Amino acid sequence: MIRARKEFGQHFLEPAWVDKVVRAIDPKPDETFVEIGPGTGALTRPLAARAKSVTAFEIDRDLAPRLEAAAIPNLTVVEGDFLSTEISDFRFQTADCVRVAGNLPYNVASPILFKLTELYGSGVPLVDATVMLQREVADRLVAGPVGKEYGVLSVLIQHVADVSMVLKLPAGAFRPPPKVLSALVRLRFHPPAPAVKDPAVFAGVVQAVFTRRRKTLSNALLAFPPAVAITPAHALRDANIDGARRPETLTVAEFVRLADALIPQP
Repeated sequence: MIRARKEFGQHFLEPAWVDKVVRAIDPKPDETFVEIGPGTGALTRPLAARAKSVTAFEIDRDLAPRLEAAAIPNLTVVEGDFLSTEISDFRFQTADCVRVAGNLPYNVASPILFKLTELYGSGVPLVDATVMLQREVADRLVAGPVGKEYGVLSVLIQHVADVSMVLKLPAGAFRPPPKVLSALVRLRFHPPAPAVKDPAVFAGVVQAVFTRRRKTLSNALLAFPPAVAITPAHALRDANIDGARRPETLTVAEFVRLADALIPQP
């Protein structure tokens, strides 16, 4: 019997729920998949049976060889940390459209999501990612302005992906059962919308103001050091945003306008 390893945040999906997740993913014979954290291969096997190919990234040095030894058709196992992946690690054809699936470790789910957006921005032809997450993280991903779940993750991910809640899973859907609820979420990647002048400034502004989410934007912007060249009042005026508003009320498009207004004109 394979034991889940706590250091990797492993919770293996029970067979009764594998079918539900696979139906939700709906893999097709002409599709290329990347699976993150295949574990014992519960999701890997039906994916490989239905898709053109699956490349599975497994950090666990015990599980990766076992999965490779199973000699599953259409499967390539990559032993290593997905967060260290580079675009050169993806062997895709020009016409390939890559889909992502996985049961993400709860302790690194957000970094993996940002890694996916980074890979998409670097040219990996990612179409979507259907992944299992802690319900709390899923709620933040789909949250809109004003809600308490709306924050950095919501804005930065929604800027480059349409996010939807696909399926809610109880703790009993996994072995061992986690102490939290889970959800299956789908991200459909798209070019940044709206386009932003400097992605680093955009990300920096969003992260900075949400550290002061209870303050007005005029005060919250003081947490963004590069803004010293352009005062918060000046930037807010140029972005046509009321400085008395709070960060959690801004839409993604308004955050883009604000970030662009903080960039000095040449």
